[in-house]
Amino acid sequence: MKIQLSDHFDYKRLLRFTFPSIVMMIFTSIYGVVDGFFVSNFVGKTPFAAVNFIMPFLMILGAVGFMFGTGGSAIIAITMGAGDSEKAKRLFSLFVYVSIACGAVIAVLGILFIRPVAALLGAEGEMLDNCVLYGRVILVALPAFILQYEFQSFFITAEKPQLGLAVTVASGVTNMVLDALLVGVLRWGLVGAAAATAFSQAVGGIVPLVYFGRKNSSLLGLVRTKFDGNALLRACTNGSSELMSNISMSIVGMLYNVQLMKYAGEDGVAAYGVLMYVNMIFLAAFIGYSVGAAPVIGYHYGAGNHEELKGLLKRSLVLTGIFSVGMLVLAEGLARPLSLIFVGYDKELLGLTLKGFLIYSFSFLFAGIAIFGSSFFTALGNGLVSALISFLRTLVFQVAAVLIFPLLWGIDGIWVSIVAAELMAALVTALFLIGKRKKYRY
Repeated sequence: MKIQLSDHFDYKRLLRFTFPSIVMMIFTSIYGVVDGFFVSNFVGKTPFAAVNFIMPFLMILGAVGFMFGTGGSAIIAITMGAGDSEKAKRLFSLFVYVSIACGAVIAVLGILFIRPVAALLGAEGEMLDNCVLYGRVILVALPAFILQYEFQSFFITAEKPQLGLAVTVASGVTNMVLDALLVGVLRWGLVGAAAATAFSQAVGGIVPLVYFGRKNSSLLGLVRTKFDGNALLRACTNGSSELMSNISMSIVGMLYNVQLMKYAGEDGVAAYGVLMYVNMIFLAAFIGYSVGAAPVIGYHYGAGNHEELKGLLKRSLVLTGIFSVGMLVLAEGLARPLSLIFVGYDKELLGLTLKGFLIYSFSFLFAGIAIFGSSFFTALGNGLVSALISFLRTLVFQVAAVLIFPLLWGIDGIWVSIVAAELMAALVTALFLIGKRKKYRY
């Protein structure tokens, strides 16, 4: 039975509707994980460290897709909730066209400046060359990568989450197969890993573009539109929290790498890379749920259904709490086998990774609250509060913690810092949810 945005959402329906989005985000996060596995085991420790070192910079450049996807989807959902479907299609088309143009410009600039950026961050010698080689191949597909992130949100707003899931799975399988072929069999090294990811991003971005460009059965489609600076500004402002979150996480990732190079050298960067892979997958579940629920929240807010809005918030917080406890248990249980998969060939590196894993895992207890809270306010059209939560969570708290805690506890302080930052962000989110409840009547 088809689920519509206008339906009443109990726990079962909410999970059914958001499940494709959760899987979509997890599959997207697996790209880097698959690359990391093959690079670490078939190319070497230094190239593996290089991939992890340059990845935050590449994620900053792709964050435009999150901004237009989440910010634009909220505006489109509110517009549909108010009953203007034609305007929703025009806005959808505008956001897609502008994203393609932005992606092309950013890709060219990224290719030109990736070497000085990597050098500025501290990469040198073979590691610097590996960063540039991997990054330039990935950047060729950046416009498609931006569209892929964007369409993950738009598929849900179009009431086609299953189709979005199918595209993302196809993209993920493409990445896995090409990594195995190009890196594992043909031994193309970093070029093969980067090419596999670039091709998979092309599948994830171009296939939806073709679908929405033709006549389809969804609520959205690409149509003739006109430039609307106000709508673009609203989308950028509303999606600024997701943009800020991605940029901040990437900046913090760079800072972590600098600190790890200082306290543990290349081994520290490699160990952090393994933790980031697990972190990406687990946080992708929180992000996927939040992205999946956002159009529903936006629709009912736009329609003035305050009781439904109240129920959505309550159920979402309960589900987020259950996910959080489950992830902590799972991460603690999988720490050793996952560490062995990536760095089992180096005993010292394995020990460093495993210790970091056992501490870092506690961050999953708190991360989901802030991620959902930020998305919740984006869906309500309050980009300022959403951005503030993301800014504090992904930048302010983490930067302060990763600069201070290592002075007290050395390398262990780096692993503890993320736990402290997520706890502070959860507390701030709770205060905002309490403080804004009368304004939005949830």
